[in-house]
Parts: sequence; C-alpha cells; structure tokens
Amino acid sequence: MKKRSLIALALLAAGTTAFAQAPEWKKIRIGVEGAYPPFSEIGPDGKLKGFEIELVQAYCAQMQAQCTLVQQEFDGLIPALQSRKVDAIFASVSITDERRKVIAFSKPYYNTPARLVAKAGAQLEATAAGLKGKKIGVQRGTTHEAYAAATFKQSELVRYATQDQVFLDLKSGRIEATLMDSPAADFGFLKKPEGKGFAFAGGNINDDKVFGVGTGVGMRKADEATLGKKFNAAIDALQSNGTFKKLADKYFDYDIAPKK
Repeated sequence: MKKRSLIALALLAAGTTAFAQAPEWKKIRIGVEGAYPPFSEIGPDGKLKGFEIELVQAYCAQMQAQCTLVQQEFDGLIPALQSRKVDAIFASVSITDERRKVIAFSKPYYNTPARLVAKAGAQLEATAAGLKGKKIGVQRGTTHEAYAAATFKQSELVRYATQDQVFLDLKSGRIEATLMDSPAADFGFLKKPEGKGFAFAGGNINDDKVFGVGTGVGMRKADEATLGKKFNAAIDALQSNGTFKKLADKYFDYDIAPKK
C-alpha cells in the first residue's frame, strides 16, 4: 500500500463532526490521486484507471451508491475531506494509530510491504548501517518518509512531492535508492523501460507501528458509523464473492489481500 502519513495535517481534524450526511449515502464523492500506478493513474484518454479505481467502483455498485471520483493531489486529500469537498478517500492510505487521530477508516481492503529500489546489484540492505551515507529518496507526506527518517538516521533523505520525481532522480543518479510500496515500485518503475537496470534491494519491510495494518478507506470521524458501515459491508462482500480476488489477479501475480 502507499504508506501515507499525513501527520502534519492533523490539526485539520477540528470541527469535522457537524453536518454529517444522512445514513443512506446514495451519493458519495470519493477523493482519489490518479498518480500511483497500478493503483490509480490517468490513462491516455484522460480517464482514471487502475486497480483501486476498478475496486472502488465495485464497492459503489455493491453499496448501490452513485459515486463521483474527485482527482486531487495527495497532500490535498485530507483537507478536501475535512472541508467536505469529498466524503471519502480511496488512495492507498495505510491505517495507522497516528492517522486515526485525524480521520476514521474502514477495515483494511489490501496490504503490501515496503521495499527499497536501487541499481541492480547494489547490495543495499534496509538497515541504518546498510544505508549509511547513502542518499535515499522518499515521497513527502508518506509513512515511507516517516520510517526512513526514524530508521536510516545515517543516510541523507531527499524528499519529493511525487514518486515520479523520485524515479527521475534515481535514474539520473542524484539519489541511490528509494523506499516505497512494493507493487507501486514494481509497476510504476521496474517493469517500465525507464526502470531497466534497477531492482528491489533487501527484503520486505513490515512495521505495523509505522505502516499500519493495511490500506483502508478514509472518512470523517462523524461518518464512521454510517458510511464506514457501508464500506465495511462492501469490503466483506467482495472478499466473499470473489470479486476482490478477480480484480487483484488482473493486476498482481501475488496476494495483496489484507491480513486476517
């Protein structure tokens, strides 16, 4: 999952309990990013596509809700939620205790580990000693940034607004590695022509304290009992009837189902 921290936006949680929508939720505005393949991206035709785009549409069909997808830069998603421009966030946001102070979440709908990406054969290990003196690129506002800052204290962290900017500097040699979600690294870089000569370095990185227990639908705390209940029921239904697996198998050749 895209390990998003958004801790700096915690103060925006104030004043979010008023004007909760009636519990029917027949119309839902969903904030998406559209810049995180294979989960969400803009296709050549200008339309949103990707695993999460198809998945949220399937959830909306299950809930019999009319959903409008609102594309937004990631850093603006929580402000959009708190200002009621959107009703939910569906953008690979991992569930963490820190984030729960700001927004509410559905149950997890997928879970994936973080990995380092570097030049093939670089022999880097995802430890403080293994990355000592190295320049590590991270996307700003993610839990990857938080984990790297806490763990790789002898490295130089270089922060970027988007992961695509990280890839550009990785390919040009301005940084030596990046820490990010493994499927996004695989599909967004390693399997593309520009990713030639790069590979995963070190093993999977799982830290529930930092990365959380999976990816969930973000929503205002005032809406957890109504909208959250509907999303949870849809998540359970698509897991049970095989729809989730069918969509996941279309994009991934490994299991991304949430932990049980």
